[in-house]
Amino acid sequence: MALQIIICLVLGYIVGSFSTGYIMGLMNHVDIREMGSGNAGTTNAFRTLGKKAGIITLIGDLLKAILVVLLIRFVIYKDIDYVKLLELICGFGCVLGHNFPVWLKFHGGKGIAVTAGVFIAIDPWILPVGLPLFAILVLTTKYVSVGSLAVLTLFPIWNAIRFTSEPYYAWIVIVSCMYTVMAFIQHRQNIKRLMNGTENKIGHKKNTEVSA
Repeated sequence: MALQIIICLVLGYIVGSFSTGYIMGLMNHVDIREMGSGNAGTTNAFRTLGKKAGIITLIGDLLKAILVVLLIRFVIYKDIDYVKLLELICGFGCVLGHNFPVWLKFHGGKGIAVTAGVFIAIDPWILPVGLPLFAILVLTTKYVSVGSLAVLTLFPIWNAIRFTSEPYYAWIVIVSCMYTVMAFIQHRQNIKRLMNGTENKIGHKKNTEVSA
């Protein structure tokens, strides 16, 4: 299994390091990492490059995660009974690649849109729960980071409930928790600002380091 884990992580990382936001910035003759929140993710693309670039970045970030997870499930390891665990590991590699792309000197996004793509590929039934939760929290608090972190907290709980019959169940839960830990690490400055009451709300122009 060690070799399979390495393959999944490396494949996920390579695909994840394709930075849609950075490429959209280049197409607009700017380095998105030098604008707004300074990261190459979806929300910063919306805020700094506009709606069209933001939508393209969102689609790109979602698709790269969805496609690489489905590649593991239906092509590379389709006959392995613990493929669900390998999907999660590959998806986590994709998040790592997005957040820390080597070709951008490890300066990428925060991984929320990519993680959402993993959610969809792993179990699309999370959408009717996770999407309304995200929307309600963002609309009521005006903080994208609050909605993002809430859904990321839901992910390991959801998987712990949904995949009890899967082989290596404990590891599925552990890897799922790693997504949540990564999200909180990437949002540590947002959390600090939330605690200080200085986090930027939707529609505000200052303090633009938000989920991406």
